[in-house]
Amino acid sequence: MDLTYLRTFREVAKRQSFTRAAEELGYAQSSVTMQIQKIEKEYGVPLIERHGRQLRLTPPGEELLKLFVEMLDLYDRSKETIAQQIGGTLTIGTIDSLAAFYLPPFLQQLRTRFPGLNIHLQTEQEANLVTKIKDGEVDIGLLLDRNTTDSQLSRTIIRNEPLVLIAPANHPLARLDTVKLQDLNSCEFIVSEESCIYRSLFENLLKDHGILFRIGFELSNLEAIKRCVMNGLGLALLPRIVAQEEIKRGDLAELPFIHPEIHFDLQLLLHPKKWKSQPLQFLIQMLLADAQEETAV
Repeated sequence: MDLTYLRTFREVAKRQSFTRAAEELGYAQSSVTMQIQKIEKEYGVPLIERHGRQLRLTPPGEELLKLFVEMLDLYDRSKETIAQQIGGTLTIGTIDSLAAFYLPPFLQQLRTRFPGLNIHLQTEQEANLVTKIKDGEVDIGLLLDRNTTDSQLSRTIIRNEPLVLIAPANHPLARLDTVKLQDLNSCEFIVSEESCIYRSLFENLLKDHGILFRIGFELSNLEAIKRCVMNGLGLALLPRIVAQEEIKRGDLAELPFIHPEIHFDLQLLLHPKKWKSQPLQFLIQMLLADAQEETAV
């Protein structure tokens, strides 16, 4: 029998419904019914019985389910074993800021743990990234957002990722105890490309409160944005991880600006049916463990 039949039987048993199993698997209900009938014909006994609107397994069906679960698990383990022997590939989709300033230490640990692993790091705009996760083109997605990006994906919030307003170290606003929205009136900003989600968030906030501002430069490179700010060409709003080293060294000033709308969550996105290889499980465990350590500190 095709392993597809085993998975279908497992899903019917789990959902106790041909209809719900078909919806979960993306099949027509008639296809699910046909597969179950073929399994019953193969074994020569009824495996599922109806009780009103509910389905339940017969005793032979319950025994067969245990074996099917073991067989499917063994098949998945066999794929993982072979993938480890030939190296395998882990494709990570993310945005530029996380690729450059967040992920490198985790990638180094992945390479140490799985030396034969091919790691593909793809940077995308958020909309493209979500599509690639749904289509299975990337194994895992990491991005910054405030809301659930797509209800069809499994989302785990790793941590809150603050956005900081940066300025040259000697900027007059850096001497204030608190920077309010009104203090940003007539300021010049250096921004990332128009598709950047935190750029649009900040610009909309300023416009909603009637704050006049100018965009001096629009740059796609984060390092270039920081350099321009250092040289007094304007202010910039960036994820803290992007500018934290320069802030520590005193090359940039983090303005004391706080607003409830200026924050994002670092989110981990997976397709709910994604098979998790050992490298993928290891990466997820590292990300969650690091978040727990930061919270504890």
